[in-house]
Amino acid sequence: MAGMGKRMRPHTLTIPKPLIPIAGKPIVQRLVEDIAKVCGEKIEEIAFVIGDFGKETEERLLYIADKVGAKGRIFYQEEPLGTAHAILCARECLKNKVVVAFADTLFSAQFKMDTSQEGIIWVHRVKDPSAFGVVKLNEQGEITDMVEKPKEFVSDLAIIGIYYFKDGANLENELQYLIDNDIKEKGEYQLTNALVNMKNKGLVFKTGKVDEWLDCGNKDATVYTNQRILELVKDSENLQSQKIKNHQSVIIEPCYIGQDVELYNSVIGPHVSLGSGTIIRDSVVRNSIIQQQTLIQNAVIENSMIGNHAVYKGNAKQLSLGDYSVQE
Repeated sequence: MAGMGKRMRPHTLTIPKPLIPIAGKPIVQRLVEDIAKVCGEKIEEIAFVIGDFGKETEERLLYIADKVGAKGRIFYQEEPLGTAHAILCARECLKNKVVVAFADTLFSAQFKMDTSQEGIIWVHRVKDPSAFGVVKLNEQGEITDMVEKPKEFVSDLAIIGIYYFKDGANLENELQYLIDNDIKEKGEYQLTNALVNMKNKGLVFKTGKVDEWLDCGNKDATVYTNQRILELVKDSENLQSQKIKNHQSVIIEPCYIGQDVELYNSVIGPHVSLGSGTIIRDSVVRNSIIQQQTLIQNAVIENSMIGNHAVYKGNAKQLSLGDYSVQE
């Protein structure tokens, strides 16, 4: 999660993209919790590969690891040299069984991972595979090929960015081989090249298929992901704080409402997440993410993301408003 999150600006100017909240929890926290559910074994250690995000962010990440009973560790990728290089930054943790996940994706799955397999690449069937890396399978369900953004149809099983390796040391060796031999794609060291080398040497990769794959790559995708997560967790998570001041307002579920939120003469929902301390006055808010300590007044807002400590007073719009912004 070392990237700059340029497609999510202005929201990623103040916090890294994986800490943007989805239904009240940071993206990376939901990802960690979901992986923990399907692993079937206790997670001993979680390595977060980040840029220079500051001490507060690092403490939040260590807390996320602690919440699932794991030891958290922080590693830094100081240059954007690709996915293989990023994973190798955490080489101290590439021992025994390893799960690698890119922290801008969420999923829904109802299976337990078979950790006896040599390797698993998680996939999801998509309508337009030309925008993704895809895998081809043989009759035994083994991966025979990996193709990046195919121009002609070869498979509709898209790689979602979560991988399992039974032997982490083997993964480390293959990643180091790319670095030592300066094997790059588009100027960066890519995990896919290491996977192909491992397959060609006889390592068998199977697929893990998820029920739903949710992207958090840009504003619209993240707002949609918030909508789907609210639907998926509405019966299993407590989404509304007891500390809400509701003055003649209507909440249409599912919605996440944080602590000390104040609602005045407004309609909230469906599919809205409101961070703690936010105030909504005389407004209608639908299908949107509004973070903490923000004021919305005299507005009709839909399909929007608004950051922390922002102020918006206005009329009907689709917004992407960053932290500490004021628009009247």
